[in-house]
Amino acid sequence: MLQSVQLSMMIGPVVPLTVPRVVLDSLAEVEVKVDDVGQSGFQLVFSIDKQSPLQILFLLTGGMPLLFMRVILVATVNGVANVLIDGVITNNQLSPGDKGSNSTLTITGKDLTALMDQSDWSGFPFPALPPEGRVLLLLAKYALFGVLPMIIPSLMLVLQIPIEQWSSQQGTDYAYIKFLAEQVGWVFYIEPGPLPGVSVAYWGPQIKIGTPQPSLNGDMDAYTNVESLHFTFDQEKNRIPIIYTYIQETGVSIPIPLPPITPLNPPLGLIPPLPTNLLPPDLRPLRDDLAKLPIPQAVMMGLAAAAQAAEAVTCEGSLDVTRYRGVLKARGLVGVRGVGPAFDGLYYVKSVTHKIKRGEYKQNFTLTRNGLVSTVPTVNI
Repeated sequence: MLQSVQLSMMIGPVVPLTVPRVVLDSLAEVEVKVDDVGQSGFQLVFSIDKQSPLQILFLLTGGMPLLFMRVILVATVNGVANVLIDGVITNNQLSPGDKGSNSTLTITGKDLTALMDQSDWSGFPFPALPPEGRVLLLLAKYALFGVLPMIIPSLMLVLQIPIEQWSSQQGTDYAYIKFLAEQVGWVFYIEPGPLPGVSVAYWGPQIKIGTPQPSLNGDMDAYTNVESLHFTFDQEKNRIPIIYTYIQETGVSIPIPLPPITPLNPPLGLIPPLPTNLLPPDLRPLRDDLAKLPIPQAVMMGLAAAAQAAEAVTCEGSLDVTRYRGVLKARGLVGVRGVGPAFDGLYYVKSVTHKIKRGEYKQNFTLTRNGLVSTVPTVNI
């Protein structure tokens, strides 16, 4: 590896251990994809000979998925350790070598949400438990894997009377936790780290505030630290969600347009595109069933949809980690400069893909924000 980058890998059931040097030497490629919401995944490519312990492990398992086998990847850049993924193996493929060449073993997997998506627990009762309590109870099963819950209470704290009704689980743990998050306009994901073997299961609102990461510099001569930046501005994407609330006394449904701006989702662009659905033919509700829900719950679901619809500016690019002098992380803010007044400023990092080979560490990324022109005069260097 490059002198400023070190990659360490741990594999094992439940509590993984550092792999032997012979295994790490046979590692040819690493790819880790992290999205702001949902599941993260990884792929490991090994070049192995006939006597490699990985070859024997593949034969003993019969090529079946190794959901019990946990994998942790840690990249140390300039002395700072970054846990890239903490997950389990879901698939492995072996391609025999030709004319005396080594075989190629490809291992793919997902983060620890893959363990939550295996067994269907439909019908499991939760008497007198609000959504927050149900999520906490479900996540307690995975404390053995170092999963620590971070649950933000919603505005819909409604207690049920057990003698009248109670809620029951539908689907797997992961599917039900996601369903509960969508019902209150929240998101759910697992963030690996900050230490190897520890992960944070976040259930709460999508946050687009915080300290920005070091800026991405384009076309700035010696200060340039990215390989490419491509911007798109979709003027038709900004559609304001509209919910209808039914007034029982009058028998009339009133439309309520929801702005895409909240304290946790401030505007990052000064000039957003005009909404494309404010004319009478387009005044359709976000969902037909929202009028039957309590107004606070419908509003929270609408605000979550509004935040997604407002991402009119998208930036796709790539960088070399050694030139950037750090690891760009998803689910945070980052500054962009050197590309002109229309696209300079702060962005939200929507997804990041890590691509590591021997002597090379690059990242592909996707950034989003709500409009053109920066809302801040300067960004962090």
